[in-house]
Amino acid sequence: MIYPKGGFEDWILGSSPRMTEKILVPRPRMTMQKIPIVFMSKSYIPQDQYFKKAKTLGYRARSVFKLEEIQNKFHILKSGMDVLDLGAAPGSWLQYASKIVGPKAKLIGLDLQKIEPIAKNIKTFVADILSPAAENLITKNHPTHFPLILSDLAPSTSGTKEVDHLKSIELNERVVSLAEKFLAPHGNLVLKIFQGADFDSFIKNLKRQFSRVTVFKPKASRDRSFEVYVIARK
Repeated sequence: MIYPKGGFEDWILGSSPRMTEKILVPRPRMTMQKIPIVFMSKSYIPQDQYFKKAKTLGYRARSVFKLEEIQNKFHILKSGMDVLDLGAAPGSWLQYASKIVGPKAKLIGLDLQKIEPIAKNIKTFVADILSPAAENLITKNHPTHFPLILSDLAPSTSGTKEVDHLKSIELNERVVSLAEKFLAPHGNLVLKIFQGADFDSFIKNLKRQFSRVTVFKPKASRDRSFEVYVIARK
């Protein structure tokens, strides 16, 4: 064999042109295509730990753990308590609430989307809370006041924070007007609000109508979300 001068790490075994002897020939050079590295900001993870936990425990949505945190801090749910849930689909808050208030309590849920049956003591309706028909449904099915009104309502998001915030304020103003009619004395109201320019004035007005108003951010809310919950006592 004929060896080249110097090192041979860049040479491979081959044959001479006449195939009469083995020689070392230069190793073919391979060019590597450069792959760009993209650094991503913290991403939205739809199936996070709360999603998986909800699925394991049989709840319909991860949002149940927001209500659980609210309950653990403010103790708004009690045995035998009737509950009105606005924006109730898919029903995880009704599931959680019914376990605490028990089978003798009555729960009513309203949403634009149909809610699959949960329990015998829970009635759900497809209704737009902005319409008078929603009030009629509530009055017809529960003539007396509710000790607790829950609202996990949120507008269809546009991607523009301020627009979504204003829509959220509008929805919550409607919920507050319903609470004036259907919430019992010393009852509790839970609202979900997107923060923005009008948030402080909304809270200021709320404090004129309720004896106690507290803003709370559950750990189960997504990091990138600008939602907060307001717990107001009449």
